[in-house]
Amino acid sequence: MKNAETAVVKVVLYGAMSSLGSALMAEMLRRQHEVIAILDDLTALAPRPGLRTKTGDLFEAERVKQSVAGSSVVICLLDAPGLPFNSEYVEKTIVPGPVEQVLAVDALIDGLRGAGVSRLFLVGDFEVLDETEIEDRLQLHAAEEIREALQSSPLQWTLVNSPRAMPGLTLEHFSHVSSSLEPGLGDMLQRLNRVAVGIADEMKLNLHLGEHVNFVAASGP
Repeated sequence: MKNAETAVVKVVLYGAMSSLGSALMAEMLRRQHEVIAILDDLTALAPRPGLRTKTGDLFEAERVKQSVAGSSVVICLLDAPGLPFNSEYVEKTIVPGPVEQVLAVDALIDGLRGAGVSRLFLVGDFEVLDETEIEDRLQLHAAEEIREALQSSPLQWTLVNSPRAMPGLTLEHFSHVSSSLEPGLGDMLQRLNRVAVGIADEMKLNLHLGEHVNFVAASGP
């Protein structure tokens, strides 16, 4: 329970409608953080204490600035479906590709700087940065461009590899990870929950600034 002196951690989340987004919302709310989900459809999430929704555009720095103003940290799931952006760029049903992801990060950097917010977690297909044999050269080039743009910025950033996910998992699924589950869901929920917990811990302890991390889902501690 918070007291009057407890600072409220405000987390802006791009990609809330994805499975990992649901896991992150559940974990942040469990820690009594305030979550601001940036969405096209403000009615997409059911109201609950600590959760707010705002409109935004991930490709426009000024809209990013407005969306993140006053927040403590921004988490962006670059490969999530349903990211808020102007349809002039790509169809809204399409997950942003490598080129669009670079444009989004440029807008994020400028928007966060304008709003005076420094902490950024980017979750995406960054494992290509560690692979020796690259099949997707475009994704590698995009990941390198994103890393270079962040390195040239004043932000406190962390790159996180996207975990394997199952579409359709909601906030309700992650509110009761340990209870009885539908067959086949247990391992997936635990894996995504572990990544969400890892990001929340990194955020609290201010770890791995300017680094690329991967949360390995293991059965042990």
